[in-house]
Amino acid sequence: MVFYTAKFSKGKAVIALLLLGVVLVAIILLAGGQLGKAAETAALSAVVKDNDDRVGYLASFGWEVDGEPVDEQTITIPHDFSDVYGDYNAIQLEQGFDLRNYAGREAVRYTYEVKNYPSTSEKVYADIIVFRQKVIAGDIQSAALDGFMHGLRRPDSQ
Repeated sequence: MVFYTAKFSKGKAVIALLLLGVVLVAIILLAGGQLGKAAETAALSAVVKDNDDRVGYLASFGWEVDGEPVDEQTITIPHDFSDVYGDYNAIQLEQGFDLRNYAGREAVRYTYEVKNYPSTSEKVYADIIVFRQKVIAGDIQSAALDGFMHGLRRPDSQ
């Protein structure tokens, strides 16, 4: 057996403790950023048991919608994403969702008319996709020919 001993002066001990403190602070800051990201994703992936929950969920992003969906459709998330589905999933990935986790599964898409979209007179809709009462995707989109689509956050709050 080999033993190693070292002498520490008070100065070296203080420096070692300061370095340890800096490392701990760095770890806490890095973990805090990840926890914040996880909390944001958890907030997006809300449980919605009924229509009131879905309307409330959209309201949490600042959207005012009609009380009832204009469309409710059962969809199957494909195993192989086309370019269109891949582009849609890119929007979802920016929000912390990932539809690849639900490939082959049936979900329900609820579509609501948005009443307070800023700076447009065109019809705008909010979609949320729900799997087993959990929001797994969502978007805001214009019905105009040259329309737009983006995540659930309001453009004036991004």
